[in-house]
Amino acid sequence: MTAQVHFSMDAAQGRFGPCALTIGNFDGVHRGHQTLLKATCDYAREHQLHPAVLTFHPHPAVFVAPHRVPELICSLEDRVRLLIEAGAERILVLPFNEHLAQFTAQEFVSQIIVKGLHAQAVIVGENFRFGHRQSGTTGTLAELGNTHDFAAQFLPCVSYRGRVVSSSEVRKCIDAGKVSLAGRLLNRCFFLQGDVVKGQGIGSTQTVPTLNLNPPKGQIIPRGVYITETLETSTGRLWPSITNVGTRPTFDGADVTVETFLLAPLEGLSPTHIRVNFRRFVRHEQYFADAAALKTQIIRDVGRAKAFWRRVLLSA
Repeated sequence: MTAQVHFSMDAAQGRFGPCALTIGNFDGVHRGHQTLLKATCDYAREHQLHPAVLTFHPHPAVFVAPHRVPELICSLEDRVRLLIEAGAERILVLPFNEHLAQFTAQEFVSQIIVKGLHAQAVIVGENFRFGHRQSGTTGTLAELGNTHDFAAQFLPCVSYRGRVVSSSEVRKCIDAGKVSLAGRLLNRCFFLQGDVVKGQGIGSTQTVPTLNLNPPKGQIIPRGVYITETLETSTGRLWPSITNVGTRPTFDGADVTVETFLLAPLEGLSPTHIRVNFRRFVRHEQYFADAAALKTQIIRDVGRAKAFWRRVLLSA
């Protein structure tokens, strides 16, 4: 079944329910989110309902705590795609604004969950909060479920090797360069995706030629050098690669760039849109006395990356 994605309550009216609904920001669609989606899909299948997701854009912190708006793990487009891959058949991306931020817990349930989306069940995490100033708790939701005749189920937090999985924990890992650990919490590689843009020509003339990715605005970007794999999104072509993310201090750079060097031949046309999957941290970005010294270090980095991919192939 083709998933339906709506970007306003008006668009979703009459097209959403009856459904089993899970609610959240779902930034990154990590292991915890995937567990919620599985439980929602299982309930929906058992009760002949649509498995559905209510999420928000922009992040609610934009209005309720603008001083701590997080950098996001993935774009809205990728979030929707990952939710669909996890089994969602109905998705409402509800615009979060000052009006919605003022909804009481009772108003949120009656106007959105019941009247708007016709939810027959709501499945959320045990730490779920909703309504103005997060006044609604799981207890509130259970009581309102009894009032409005929908089932409310609460799942415990998901842990991975003793670490509670959350979007904030994933962000901490990425920010610290721990992309391998972030990938384990996400149950997939962390990635950056975007158009290939023209660089300043330094790589082709002084170091090594690269594909330059235009980093998505508002997304968390890990700094340093990483072993990666690069996917051409339009064709599925995939290359082992090594990627530098930073400001190119050797050349007095200012803007953050994402420069990827492919470790396998680029045959055919150069890609115009790529996804860079981050596999392992290599080193921090650093200043070198000249381009020759930087090129020597890049060659060492490439050697480490090739050794990594050889081990991956041997273990496959």
